[in-house]
Amino acid sequence: MARIVFDLDGTLIDSAPDIRVVANAVLAAEGAAPISLDETRAFVGNGSAVFVTRMSRARDLPEAVHARLLDAFLSRYDSAVDLTRPYPGVVAALEHLARRGHILGVCTNKPIAPCRAVLTHLGLDRFFAAVLGGDSLPVRKPDPTPLDAVFDALGTGPMLYVGDSEVDAETAVRADVPFLLFTEGYRKSPPDRIPHAAAFDRFDDLPALVERQLIGQP
Repeated sequence: MARIVFDLDGTLIDSAPDIRVVANAVLAAEGAAPISLDETRAFVGNGSAVFVTRMSRARDLPEAVHARLLDAFLSRYDSAVDLTRPYPGVVAALEHLARRGHILGVCTNKPIAPCRAVLTHLGLDRFFAAVLGGDSLPVRKPDPTPLDAVFDALGTGPMLYVGDSEVDAETAVRADVPFLLFTEGYRKSPPDRIPHAAAFDRFDDLPALVERQLIGQP
């Protein structure tokens, strides 16, 4: 059976509402205007430090306060779970893949503590044999090292990576792994401009898509 690794934010879960609450609490303490949900989704993808940089620039906050804002953001992030939901069909798709004997993992740029907190809160942690966050290693996606590490932890077998963004696609290309693009997440570009082996817009379609992709793989 296959090793299948998933991105988290924008792929398995819609976490933008919770991230926005955290961001706006930090901004309010600085006397800055809140960011919108669309801005939140646009800023997600490269880790917390980059998110805070994008958020700060959008509100013309000086670079000198970045470290303080990042600390304030991270201090609230672990408990930011109340508004986060799995995308429709995610649980059923994971259950199906697990029943088929596939070994599942997560590779995300979200810090590992809030990653584990939200997976546990949503009851999704039971599906994954390996989970790596954006601060688990010295590098993060699109460097392929974290993705390679998750696949290594899952053992042997064909490999697939499932994600929603340009960062995920670049990671898959650099790791030389087939990439399945979830088109309803936090991507910034049209799907046809994002390298992928296949695309889907409903998790109901993922199990059959996985089986088609695995035909012919060693």
